Amino acid sequence: MTTILEARNINRSFGAVVAARNINVTVEEGETVGIIGANGAGKTTFVNIVTGYVKPSTGQILLAGTDITRLEPRAIVLAGLARSFQIPQLFASATVFDNLLYAVGIAEERGRPFWNRLRTAERLRRCDKVLEEFAIAEYRDQSVATLPQGVRKLLDIAMAMVHGPRLVLLDEPTSGITSEEKFPLMDIVVGALKEQGLTVLFIEHDMEVVSRYADRVIAFYDGSILADGPTAQVLAEPSVRELVIGEHLDGGEGGNARH
Repeated sequence: MTTILEARNINRSFGAVVAARNINVTVEEGETVGIIGANGAGKTTFVNIVTGYVKPSTGQILLAGTDITRLEPRAIVLAGLARSFQIPQLFASATVFDNLLYAVGIAEERGRPFWNRLRTAERLRRCDKVLEEFAIAEYRDQSVATLPQGVRKLLDIAMAMVHGPRLVLLDEPTSGITSEEKFPLMDIVVGALKEQGLTVLFIEHDMEVVSRYADRVIAFYDGSILADGPTAQVLAEPSVRELVIGEHLDGGEGGNARH
């Protein structure tokens, strides 16, 4: 298999707080990896370091063998790593179609004059195709401000995809949506991404979602990796059950799986 992402000896401190401690992660092309951990465990810091929003104190990030450690977020996107956010980054007053069209225009006009025509026949066709792939075509002409949260999530992920990434990082894709929506949403997202042969990493607090969609799980605790391996194996680890999932070791519930 081909290694698509490698984090080598990543450390990051914010003052006296250690947010990442000796993080070593290797992700192979085509994997779907779930990232879990309670709030403050270090999972979001790890994703922010990988995507360039936070620079590590020490260590190195490689994308398909290329060092991207000191690149800015936009340069990392252009290198082939896309990301969605826990709170979708959208233009609320614009329509679904126009949000996607803006993203396509930015992706295609790299280094070209900004006054080039945005609405071309090919771009319009491309946008409609993406809306169909992510099952949001029925919302095409609707203002983002009026959309259900699940549709906003799908649009945000669709917009990240137009840059043609090799690796996609999803930050809590099911947060803020109902339990009835979570599996249909993930079916759409994972189905669309895997059909394109992409590698997927997703942060998630819902263990039902992790169990169903992740081939592998990385569990964070106190800025370090607590466990890394096949999903069933990691979720059965006593330390993960107690410190991440919130179960007592006797099998009783010591907390909620969604922290």
